[in-house]
Amino acid sequence: MDATTRRTFLKDLSIGAGVTSLAPVVLAADKPIQGFDETESNTREDVKWEPISDRKVRVGLVGYGVCHFGAAFGFQDHPNVEVVAVSDLIPDRCQGLAKATRCDKTYPSLEELVKDDSIEAVFVATDAPSHARHCIDVLNHGKHVASAVPACWGSLEDGHRLYETVKSSGLNYMMFETSAFRDDCYAMRKIFEAGKMGRMIYTEGEYYHFFPEPLDSYKGWRIGLPPQFYPTHSNAYHVAVTGESFTEVSCLGIPSKIDHLKPENNVYKNPFGTEIALFRTSGGGMSRMAVSWDTAGHLGEVGRVRGEDGSLTGTDFQGTSDISDVVLAKPPLPANVSAGGHGGSHAYLMEEFIYSILQERKPLVDIAWALNMTVAGIVAHQSALKDGELLKIPQYTI
Repeated sequence: MDATTRRTFLKDLSIGAGVTSLAPVVLAADKPIQGFDETESNTREDVKWEPISDRKVRVGLVGYGVCHFGAAFGFQDHPNVEVVAVSDLIPDRCQGLAKATRCDKTYPSLEELVKDDSIEAVFVATDAPSHARHCIDVLNHGKHVASAVPACWGSLEDGHRLYETVKSSGLNYMMFETSAFRDDCYAMRKIFEAGKMGRMIYTEGEYYHFFPEPLDSYKGWRIGLPPQFYPTHSNAYHVAVTGESFTEVSCLGIPSKIDHLKPENNVYKNPFGTEIALFRTSGGGMSRMAVSWDTAGHLGEVGRVRGEDGSLTGTDFQGTSDISDVVLAKPPLPANVSAGGHGGSHAYLMEEFIYSILQERKPLVDIAWALNMTVAGIVAHQSALKDGELLKIPQYTI
């Protein structure tokens, strides 16, 4: 990463990630959390899963909040994983995670779990404002780490510290961005990698999650969060398709009528319920990426991509190329492993992380992809606060 670019923008644009304690608001128990009920997956049926190794990676799982993310990705079911220990700050949740993952060993905190020398990799599913700090702690204890999204929370400084720690550690870091393994994004990536789309001219990503009341969250971190602080579900529809980054952004924010999305009612002083970002890309194209908490109907994560030689909406390719030789279905999973939620992405993210360790290679959503998806949103929110001023975005490479 260019040092001048990094230092200039860290100074000018960084926002502290501190969150004070606010009373959390819980959605009605009978309402499923958006994304977890989307379990269909376009998975190959013509071949069976075959192991690449008989070794088991010894994993620690941290975090069992309202989304139960610590158990949601299927680590406990994969033949190449041994769940060694689990942790959550809240004792009842810690016991729930232990039961869900069939694990006997528990720790009261991540800080204690990372001292366990028998663990070689940790999945961090803690509160978003703690992701960067917790991943740095895991890496500093000599363990591979994967994290729920986003990579860092509103702070370019935290993102840079994480980047430098990953680089110096020689260990694997992966962000579990679910859109990367949704059927449409997976198909887009395979067609682009096969050279069937040509240069990418324009991409769109949309993450619409209606929050008339915020989800329960540790210390209320979800209350009034700026939409572009949580941008990776949409930004993946460019970064996880092309591997490119966003270089500049102009973003507009729309004030909301919802109470917790008014600046006087949230610790972020965030005035926006919707933020729409227009990006320039490192490949010479453009992207429009939307995140919204206050528009009802047609919820979820969707994307569209348009290249010089073809376009996709969903998995429907139209263009000048023949894609009959490109396999658009995802590979099979072990028989006892469910693809999981968010479009059948959960288990594929987990397996990609485990395979990257077994094969001693970088994972798909590595630190560069993770930060290029995340940091673009942090800068986009700053642009929205400046009425759409065009701002440059720090660049990360591996």
